[in-house]
Amino acid sequence: MSYFAAALVRAPGGWAAAEIDLNGAADVDEVADRLRDVDPDADVSLLFVESDDAYLAILRLDDGEDLRFFGSDSTFAEESRLGALLLGEVEEPALEIDEVTSEPAEATEEEPEQPAAEPDADPVGDADLLADLGIPARQLLELCTSEGMLPSDVTAEVCLMLGCGDEIEELREV
Repeated sequence: MSYFAAALVRAPGGWAAAEIDLNGAADVDEVADRLRDVDPDADVSLLFVESDDAYLAILRLDDGEDLRFFGSDSTFAEESRLGALLLGEVEEPALEIDEVTSEPAEATEEEPEQPAAEPDADPVGDADLLADLGIPARQLLELCTSEGMLPSDVTAEVCLMLGCGDEIEELREV
């Protein structure tokens, strides 16, 4: 399985990025420890884990505590050891996906209403984990369920919105 794990930490001086090696991690607590080690004094620490161009997991630590999880698809936890490690304890769906993928009720008379496409993804966890940073659950879920968006595209878009797009781009170039 191929994966990319990027930590983005926000301290008073701004955002910093570092790649994290998750090989050998025994459990999610060890993953959280590796995230804390990037900057123990960070007020916000995010871990973006992209796997096999199909799955995205986001973990968040606030002030080194209060670990929160989001996964773009519950299948990740079922199909891989890494997915099970990161999302295995997450039981609740992020939101009802139909709430996100259905169009608003503002149909005009001229345009017949089109049924929303059934999404292939089944997001799980806390879709609101980036809401206080300017990315509400609905927007995160829309990114994750947009046709043609790879996990790397979602990470890049989220980081751009957070103001750390350059940091993630530089990390990918290394």
